[in-house]
Amino acid sequence: MASKPPAGDPVQDAPQVSPAQHSAAGLPGVVHGLRASHTQMGVARTARTLLKVNQKDGFDCPGCAWPEGDKRHLAEFCENGAKAVAEEATLRRVTPEFFAAHPLSDLAGRSGYWLGQQGRITHPVYLPEGGDRYEPITWDRAFAIIAEELTALGSPDEALFYTSGRTSNEAAFLLQLFAREYGTNNLPDCSNMCHESSGSALTETLGVGKGSVSLDDLHQADLIIVAGQNPGTNHPRMLSALEKAKAAGARIISVNPLPEAGLERFKNPQTPKGLLKGAALTDLFLQIRIGGDQALFRLLNKLILDTEGAVDEEFVRAHTHGFEEFAAAARAADWDETLTATGLTRDAIERALRMILASRRTIVCWAMGLTQHKHSVPTIREVVNLLLLRGAIGRPGAGVCPVRGHSNVQGDRTMGIFERPSDAFLDALDKEFGITSPRHHGYDVVRSIQALRDGTAKVFFAMGGNFVAATPDTHVTEAAMRRARLTVHVSTKLNRSHVVTGTRALILPTLGRTDRDIQASGRQFVTVEDSMGLVHASRGNLPPASPHLLSEPAIVARMARAVLGPASTTPWERFENDYATIRDRIARVVPGFEDFNARLAANPGGFALPHAPRDERRFPTATGKANFTAAPVEYPKVPEGRLLLQTLRSHDQYNTTVYGLDDRYRGIKGGRRVVLVHPDDAREHGLADGSYADLVSEWTDGVERRAPRFRVVHYPTARGCAAAYYPETNVLVPLDATADISNTPASKSVIVRLEQSPAD
Repeated sequence: MASKPPAGDPVQDAPQVSPAQHSAAGLPGVVHGLRASHTQMGVARTARTLLKVNQKDGFDCPGCAWPEGDKRHLAEFCENGAKAVAEEATLRRVTPEFFAAHPLSDLAGRSGYWLGQQGRITHPVYLPEGGDRYEPITWDRAFAIIAEELTALGSPDEALFYTSGRTSNEAAFLLQLFAREYGTNNLPDCSNMCHESSGSALTETLGVGKGSVSLDDLHQADLIIVAGQNPGTNHPRMLSALEKAKAAGARIISVNPLPEAGLERFKNPQTPKGLLKGAALTDLFLQIRIGGDQALFRLLNKLILDTEGAVDEEFVRAHTHGFEEFAAAARAADWDETLTATGLTRDAIERALRMILASRRTIVCWAMGLTQHKHSVPTIREVVNLLLLRGAIGRPGAGVCPVRGHSNVQGDRTMGIFERPSDAFLDALDKEFGITSPRHHGYDVVRSIQALRDGTAKVFFAMGGNFVAATPDTHVTEAAMRRARLTVHVSTKLNRSHVVTGTRALILPTLGRTDRDIQASGRQFVTVEDSMGLVHASRGNLPPASPHLLSEPAIVARMARAVLGPASTTPWERFENDYATIRDRIARVVPGFEDFNARLAANPGGFALPHAPRDERRFPTATGKANFTAAPVEYPKVPEGRLLLQTLRSHDQYNTTVYGLDDRYRGIKGGRRVVLVHPDDAREHGLADGSYADLVSEWTDGVERRAPRFRVVHYPTARGCAAAYYPETNVLVPLDATADISNTPASKSVIVRLEQSPAD
């Protein structure tokens, strides 16, 4: 029997702290995953639902984008996948009566955790101008309000259409088609906040802004470098791939400011040995200072160049451009500067070099720890430089592996959710639909917030996600959102973004991944693209949470009909009725999707998209070759008496969705307002373990950004570094503190001072 939602917010004033764990998953992972599922769904629904997760005839997990192999386990999910499914398939409901009982002022004072725990939204609701609470509204009236606002704008560029990574390929393709037929490229998405730096670096250097490896490549690798990533919490099923690689003889280097349990030892719950003992994963842990990765890889490249026979000269000669300029910059790398930037020892770096030189097949995996710094793009380019030197692109068991977070964030970009689309994509779209797409670039996430703040954007539409909680500079972002004339959120559950509204606001409840989707032509399925470029179907198996829900494709199609009217020749109603007709159009617009429907029918497990560098050692860059690069080495310079803060997830959350108040692997229980600080740094700041401190960030604008009353936890971080959970610490990240080129918020390198919190 599922439990009722919490009536009040839990008290988080005194989190309990115990020693951090040194292994991940195992029996505790099974217990916690099933407990969360039973709490939300009950026993029978848990079994019916979890056995369909990531199966060929089931639905794609709404959590991370890690791929599945062709052979699936009966239980093809992890602890956090079970939590993600339970959150969506919950039996709890948010009805019109709930909104009648809770004015906006009440909801605005609740935590994101409490809002999310209330359950699935059952009806479309509307906050009228001057209203104090949401009220029920018909779908037709909701679309009419959107049409009123959009058609009244002075320019289509005054509208913003945001996309979350949960959105299916079909819905994403329709949304970008609608936006461009309407007249704007303002299509910010969650990629702007995470792997935009990866896409920028890889497109320039390799010609494809995606990873180049498959699961089989990981299993065949000699060496896997995991940099700036915590798979034990963020991509737990990756641990199975690392375990298999280790069993085949691979070695693993972990590069991270924090020790992470999942990279120390993995207790695979699928095997008796895994449950009892597990497998040690990391062979070498490089506990790097935050932001020191570019310096590390630059020095490694110098050392490779200095080692006779270490460079794959045939590959470099035949397939690369810019080697001489790069080599000159790399040879200038300085040991002393590198040791300062990284906090590593000479011996540790030389051990890493020996492991790299001993490997013919090397893969580098990374996530937000590399992508959310001012110098993230040059850092990832330097990773590519290392792989190019070793000829490790287009070779089995080798390549780049940016590990995406949300389950279809990569697919949404493939479908055209991008504020800076290529002319080739727009040409194909215009030819297929007889429209004229705008050619000027639109707004990414940061520029969208700036446009709302400055009054140059007036309507905000979000396809999923929790924009207000996910973005930086919380006070600035919330004030900007309140300047909008209309905010619209397509959602399954409540979150913080629903209580930070424009003059008018709509919440449009939609089907989730777990819900059965029946349209006029019959039962439908959608598709997603995983982190390694495999496209497959997703079919929900549960009755919808309410008969008043619409699917994401249906919402976009009806909105388009209301806004564009009869002048549009796009068959929006047909697209709503039969998603196969959407895929037919995708097949004619997006390269790699030819015969889309037929290939899905022939391949129940999905199919791989082409990747020229991997498949042919062909590099569709400006030079026609893979490009070495030579940027100056950068790393954060921290003033005396300050620390460098990275924002991160707890084990009980997925992006901004908080499942609970514990971080089991790090020993935190019953609270999220904690800051992890090295004991020596804490003592230098006069902060005892268990004391409370305000976190105050420092930026060039002189504005004080403060996150009050965080429990200080003495923790083995890299010296000079600290860590705390987002979204609570997003308030500390300045809106203008972004990565060069990609404009991604620099949430992993925030200069802070810690001030003793006032006594209560």
